[in-house]
Amino acid sequence: MNKYFVDLEEHFVAGHSQFKNIMHRKGKQDAVRARLFSKLGREITVAAKLGMPDINMNPRLRMAVIAARAENMPKDNIERAIKKAAGGEGENYDEVRYEGYGPGGAAIIVEALTDNRNRTASNVRSCFTKAGGALGETNSVAFSFARVGEITYAPAAGDPDTLLEAAIEAGADDCISDDSGHVVICAFDALNEVSKTLEARLGAPTSVKPVWRANVMTELDEDRARAMMKLIETLDADDDVQHVFSNFEVSDDVMAKLTA
Repeated sequence: MNKYFVDLEEHFVAGHSQFKNIMHRKGKQDAVRARLFSKLGREITVAAKLGMPDINMNPRLRMAVIAARAENMPKDNIERAIKKAAGGEGENYDEVRYEGYGPGGAAIIVEALTDNRNRTASNVRSCFTKAGGALGETNSVAFSFARVGEITYAPAAGDPDTLLEAAIEAGADDCISDDSGHVVICAFDALNEVSKTLEARLGAPTSVKPVWRANVMTELDEDRARAMMKLIETLDADDDVQHVFSNFEVSDDVMAKLTA
């Protein structure tokens, strides 16, 4: 069974790298990369505005920069995004969360940074409606998820036993390993300290970020899974949308068909 706690910018569970590859094959690579850099830059600027423009003193900025580096965002782009905040440049963005249900009743959480709440709400609602889903009220699906910290490492960081031992000693709750890498799960409030401890022992992680991790999964058949993936792709194409999470899962047979 393939499970998805879907965040299109980085894979963090078994099978998600396959899903990400499907999405990227559907669009022009340059366009996908440009949109990703824009979103990463926006997060860096917002993080720097909310705190100090120093990654050693600003945990959120540190996480944003790690995410940007993991996607090979040029150093100049990263520095420019930080300088925007320091110079008071750029738009002022609000953090907004949308919740709803997609095809087959799978829960979806959408996180956005927007300078126009009405525009973003309208766009997100339209995406849900066209896909046969329904946008709900705040907290309408969040109860099915846990807000946790997630730290990912490439397979080369070590074997599963080494990563699990390091994670537990650092104060994390678990470490899930597969062929695509290692995913360390910790309490949301402990994310910064756990990630720093692991970095001192294992080196720089692939990503450090808070995520919505599903407590209950919803299995979808092939048609609904395809529709769900299309919905997530459409949401991700919106400039204001930063992250998309879902609790859908598919059987190995369906996954094989969707990745064929």
